[in-house]
Amino acid sequence: MQIYRVDEPRLGALRVREWRHRARHALALLLLLLTVVATGLTLLDDSKAPLPTKVFHALWDGVNLVTTLGDFSDFDERQKFFMLAAMLATMLVAAFAISMLTGLLSGDDVMVYRENRAMERKLERLSDHVVVVGFHGLGETIAERLRAAGETVLVLAVDEAAANRASDRGHLVLLGARDVFDDVMRRAQLERAKAVIVTSPDANDNLVITLMARTMNPSLTIIVPGENDLRKTLLKTAGASEVVIAEDLLASAILDKLTLHTKVAP
Repeated sequence: MQIYRVDEPRLGALRVREWRHRARHALALLLLLLTVVATGLTLLDDSKAPLPTKVFHALWDGVNLVTTLGDFSDFDERQKFFMLAAMLATMLVAAFAISMLTGLLSGDDVMVYRENRAMERKLERLSDHVVVVGFHGLGETIAERLRAAGETVLVLAVDEAAANRASDRGHLVLLGARDVFDDVMRRAQLERAKAVIVTSPDANDNLVITLMARTMNPSLTIIVPGENDLRKTLLKTAGASEVVIAEDLLASAILDKLTLHTKVAP
């Protein structure tokens, strides 16, 4: 999936922060246990070895205990009793750590958080791309043809189904509801985009989006469909570079076909 959700659930970030907080606590407990074990083994070491050597051997045995490798040097009775207690403490700390950390990072909200962080890095590097607003009918066809021509396409969508469909087709996607669409536009890197093609089915949305895009990048190429000459004038005033009226195109295509058949008729 290549979807950035502007209105991402905050719970995902909270879960990740909580997991990191608990992981630090678990690590601190393990380090404390290692320190206690190393200190105890050093104090119980009656050999004639120098203190640094005793400390090193104690640390070695402590790390083996914490990592469950089990490679211990020969112990006397006191050291064995101490290590039994240390083993029990290690199992308790490990069980506590597992209970704290398990499951926190498996929720859908955490997956969304991770996906957003990965998409943020992609969006930061994005440039010379074509932004297609909407992925229904016209927008989907345009995005597919642009991608086939080798263009990098960023789709802006307001509903989950369209966003998933665009992502499945290999497009980068920004998803956000209408009430946060200004945030969607801000994250689309319009200052580095090649063009914006607005294909929303709502004429008023097209007008607003055109105005926002022109405000964000005064030199951007913006292409918008229009319903009539009045709407074309409004879109041009809002900043559209080109306004395409579907009925004009359809009429021209029909007349071209008529002319072609008339010329070749016997």
